[in-house]
Amino acid sequence: MSKEELAIKTTYFSILSNASLAIIKGLAGIFGNSYALIADAIESTTDIFSSLLVLLGLKYAKRPADKNHPYGHGKIEPLITFVVVAFLVTSATVIAYESIQNIQTPHKTPKPWTLLVLGAIIIWKEISFQVVIRKSKETNSSSLKADAWHHRSDAITSVMAFIGISIALIFKEGYETADDWAALLASFFILYNSYLIFRPALGEIMDEHVYDDLIEEIREKSMEVAGVLGTEKCFVRKAGMKYHVDLHAFVDSTITVKEGHDIAHKLKDYLREKLPDLGHVLIHIEPSEY
Repeated sequence: MSKEELAIKTTYFSILSNASLAIIKGLAGIFGNSYALIADAIESTTDIFSSLLVLLGLKYAKRPADKNHPYGHGKIEPLITFVVVAFLVTSATVIAYESIQNIQTPHKTPKPWTLLVLGAIIIWKEISFQVVIRKSKETNSSSLKADAWHHRSDAITSVMAFIGISIALIFKEGYETADDWAALLASFFILYNSYLIFRPALGEIMDEHVYDDLIEEIREKSMEVAGVLGTEKCFVRKAGMKYHVDLHAFVDSTITVKEGHDIAHKLKDYLREKLPDLGHVLIHIEPSEY
């Protein structure tokens, strides 16, 4: 299974998970008198739409390079990540607004059984986060990473709801709004996570230099190619699940242009063989001064 297919398969898992939990949370919140659970259900509902966007983005990014997109379609991934972040921010805003409204409105204490529902949800969402974040690392997918953090944000919201409902049940009268305060606190956690997702995606769009480990590996592998005497400049930029490389390599200054050209091709092929995550590799030959 290719990385693209693995990422798409993982997204289907997210969609089914979020759809199921949105229904469970919504029903439990309504019948269990828990506004925190209803807020949780709202976030899970937005998660469905964001996961669908991730799915569409991954399918688009899978398209091969063409005349208008010689480097492929991978840049759609960070753009989709921005949209996912927008969904997260919207969720946090809605949850915060509803929480403030509910804090000002007298209501019944949540039902004790809602804690069992929340406990199961927290465990499932954390498992979902671990599954999706592992797949995002395997595929180098920024949008899949954003989808994983949706699961973690959902788990955080559920933890806050669990704490709030527990307080309301333990202290009873006068603490009915504890789960609303918990939901309000959770909205700030979601906003913070939104920034953590947004920042690396912005770096990817701006071709930020954050790949020192990969550059070091490229330099080491380059020295294994016959005729390469050293390396100079090495620039790496990420597009989707691939890393595009510009590398300056030193060769003997007395060899012919044809020999230098052949070394460049051997180096390019060798790097792509040893480092499968590389996309386009551009080799610039420099005459050695030694």
